[in-house]
Formats: sequence, C-alpha cells, structure tokens
Amino acid sequence: MQGRRLATTDKLIAIVSPDSDDPLETLAAWTDEHGIDLATVAVGDDIDDVYDENRATLGVTFGGDGTFLEGIKTFAPRNVPLLGVNTGTLAFLARVEPEDLEHALDETLRGRASVDSRQQLHVHGPGVEATGINDVMIQQVPPENPINRKVTRLDVYADDEYVGEFEGTGIAVSTPTGSTGISLSANGPVHYPVNNHTLQLVPLHTHKLGVRPIVVSPETELRIVTQEQASLLVDGGRAHTILTEDDEIVVTGAETLAHVVRTSYDDHFFTAITKKLGWDLRDAEVPPEKLRERRPSASASSETEDTLEHALTVAKEAAEAAGEPLRELHGQVESITVKGDKSDIVTEADHQADRIITTVVHNEFPEHAVFSEESTRQRGEDTDYTWVIDPLDGTGNFAHGNPNYSISIALVDDGDPVMGVVYVPETDELFTAIAGEGAWRDGDPIETTDRDQLDESMLISGYDPDGTFLSHFYQESRGVRRLGSAALNLCYLASGSADAVWEHDTYPWDIAAGLVIAREAGATITDQTGDPYAFSFDTDDRAALLGSNGSLHSALLEHLEESVTTPSR
Repeated sequence: MQGRRLATTDKLIAIVSPDSDDPLETLAAWTDEHGIDLATVAVGDDIDDVYDENRATLGVTFGGDGTFLEGIKTFAPRNVPLLGVNTGTLAFLARVEPEDLEHALDETLRGRASVDSRQQLHVHGPGVEATGINDVMIQQVPPENPINRKVTRLDVYADDEYVGEFEGTGIAVSTPTGSTGISLSANGPVHYPVNNHTLQLVPLHTHKLGVRPIVVSPETELRIVTQEQASLLVDGGRAHTILTEDDEIVVTGAETLAHVVRTSYDDHFFTAITKKLGWDLRDAEVPPEKLRERRPSASASSETEDTLEHALTVAKEAAEAAGEPLRELHGQVESITVKGDKSDIVTEADHQADRIITTVVHNEFPEHAVFSEESTRQRGEDTDYTWVIDPLDGTGNFAHGNPNYSISIALVDDGDPVMGVVYVPETDELFTAIAGEGAWRDGDPIETTDRDQLDESMLISGYDPDGTFLSHFYQESRGVRRLGSAALNLCYLASGSADAVWEHDTYPWDIAAGLVIAREAGATITDQTGDPYAFSFDTDDRAALLGSNGSLHSALLEHLEESVTTPSR
C-alpha cells in the first residue's frame, strides 16, 4: 500500500487497551479538529458495527505489542492500514509514543507516512485454521510426570520434498516480523521485516548440532507431521490446539498482507532492536557522521527545476497510490452482470483515484491550481502552475475488464505542459518526463523509433468517429490499432511501441502528461495541418493531434490531407 493513499483518510477506528485514557482523549481532540470520524472498541471486541468498507479508514491501537497483534488480526483481513501507539511496557511493534501521537497523525494525513507490507502466515490442520503475523509454534506438551520424555519428534516437508526429522523442544515457523521473537532466542536469523515476504523454519532446542534454520518463500507449503502429542500456538496463543500422533498441519504464506504505518516519529527497526533487544553492533543513537544525507538532484540547479523534480516525485507517488483502488475495483468488474452496478464501480473508481491525487497535490502544493476531469477546478494563489489530472483514462476499457487504462498527471507552467506522469495500474508501468530532461519508463530512458517508411510502420488511432484514419492508413501501413486511452497512445509512441498516433480531437486532461513524455522521447506533435499542436484548457475548442517519430510526419500529413477530400471506403 502506498503511503500517499492515507491522505484521504476520513475515519479512524481505535482498538484500546486499559490505561490508555489520556492518549485516547488526545486522539478524540485531534479527529474533532480535523473533521475525521472516530470509533473506539476495546481489545478483543468486534468492529463490524463501526467499520464501513466504503470509508477510507485508518486503524490505531493503544497498548503494547499484544494489542498491536489484535489490531493486525482485526484490520489486515479488511485491508486497513494500522498505526500502533505504545502505551504498554516493552512494545516492539507499536512504536509511536503517546507524546508524538498528534505529530504522527499529521504526517499520516498529509500522505507523508510510509506503509510496510508485512508477510503473514496461514496454518491449517486438525482443530486449527488461523492467520498470524508472528509465528506458529509446535512444541512438546510438558509431561505430567517430570521424569518422562520431554522432547517431541516432527517430520517436516517443503512442498513435496522431505526436509527431515526434527527432534527437540519443537519448531517455530515465523514471518520476518516474528523473527525477532521466539526464533531469535533459538538462534534463528534476524530478518529486516520491511516488505520482506519470506518464512523461516527454526528448530527449538534441537538435539543435533548440525540442524540450522531454513528460509523459504511464502508460496512454499511446509507440512509438519507429528510423531507424538504436541502443542500448537499461533502468535503467542491467539489460536491454540493440541495435536495428536500423525496429525498433519500445513503452514504457508497468507494471501493477505498486513499494512503497518510508519512515520518519522517511530523508532527505526535497528534502533528499536538496539534499545529493546541489546543489538550491540551500534548505539541506539546514530552519530551524525554515520547518517546518509540525501544528495540534491544533479539537475536541481534552479528554483524551477527544484519545483519540477519535487512535482515529479509527488506525481509518481500519487499515481501509484491511486492505482491501488483502481486495481481492486477493476478486479470486481468482470464478475458483475448488471449494467447499473458496473457503472457504480466505474464512478467509484474515478472518485477514489481523483480524491487521492488531488488531495496529495493540494497537500504538497497548496498554492497551485488543479484542473481535473472528475472534480471542480481549483484556482491557485498567484501562480503559473496548474496540475492537469485524468484519474482514469480509458473508462470504457475499465468498465469491460480491459487492462488498457491509465492515470495521467501533468504539471503545466504558464500554459505549457512541463512535467508528465502516466501510470498503468494493471502492468505497473510508469512513464515519466520533465521538459528538457528526457523521457523514462520505469526509470529507463525511452525514445521514438526511426522508421521512415509508412508501409513498415505500426500506427495507433484514438478517437476516429467516422473511421477516416483507419480506412486511409490501414492498407498503407502494417496496421492501425486502437487502445482506448489517449495517454497510453502517446506513451507507446514515446517508447517505440508505435510509430505514429492520431486523435481526431482531444481533451486537455487526456493528453497533457503524454505530450511531455512523447516530446521528450523525440516525437513530433502537430495538428492535422502540420502546425505545432497548441495545448489549451478550453474544452470547447478541441483540436486534432497527430504525433509521430518525426521521420514519418510528412507522409502522414499527406495522407491525412487526401482523406479530407477522399470519401471513406
């Protein structure tokens, strides 16, 4: 989950442990001041009565790590991010102190927090079906008579391969988050848990020196078969059962990730384990000379370039954040047969994406104007900068489950597009450009093709109401394709996937970002007469657009001129 998405939060649900009255009062005052709804529930209570899946919700826990784990159990299945406030004693997961609560929430609401995607595990077997974020412990059951056998034997398989027999106190299967708990005391490795999607198998008090921890992918099925009675615990007892001889349980990575909010007011991971677990490779406070300072961009040599570099970063993060709900809703479209219901999903997709982008932009550039297809134009304060946004370009494709849709975000300076970002949620492609600095796809430079023969070229057509472009160019080229997204058309021209693009007429939000990207990749962009294309905010004065790699432009213009006087076939 992208941290920028948190900027649209409009409801908080707090899970509260005893003795948290003071920070809870602080939270209530903060939500009231910011116009955000607040619901509170006690640890262990259900949130169904206060949870609304249509609200942009943030979960908060007040307590120690036990309360935090209850929060994960509650919020992760609902895809709700969680911020942990430490009102306990030795909290390792809940890292915001009560005195920093308001500052951490301010940072979160401005979209400046980060969100760690934490791997969970799932276990099923006789008497148990559970998900956890820390570990599964399978251990011997203490004998009633203290002189009886105190070890257990477990056969372990990884997928179809036999790993071996583990003899000792038992084994732990843990996530990277749980690697600093029981498994660490059993000489297991410390995993850096941020966006680390693995599982580890750690023997507990093994009776063989050569038995070592094993790290596997979350897709691996770890099958564990008991040779005698054993106790199974998930996350310290949040699920528990007693296994008998020849019981088989299966542990694998859970499909649902947990989303943990981290702010600059949290202790960083290695600071936390230094303070709380005695990590002795460093002091809790890092000397200034050990800190890595952010280096200024090489191109940031003027106020304008500083603005554009910052704008590019914000636009990329906003686009990727808006892509998350689009992917989620797009996945629902194909299963819906009622036209009205599909329309509701498309409307919701447009609304959610637009709200994320415009909120993020306003938070970072409150003085800039915003011009979006889906929302009222917001005037800036004495500025030449205007953001031009299409939160869902290719609505028809989206409504039919087609992956060819995109998010388009541009910054216009005094009427001229100077920064562009186009994001393709279904393929995770990110096209970017700043005027004068080149164009990029996923960080790699792109440029147009150099083909100069029309019969060797692939063309893309946008809106072509009477089929004029298709009929006059299909036989003259290697084909004319129509994708249904003007922003994507220009990006594919820029990256060499097509040699030319035609749009009968255009809206500013459709092409503002694509214009910057195509031009910076070397494209020639004109109207149908060959005059330079004039970008305009006036939607009543829509202009035709012809884009090419440059080498083909004269041939394209010649055929377009013929099409005006020659009837379509």
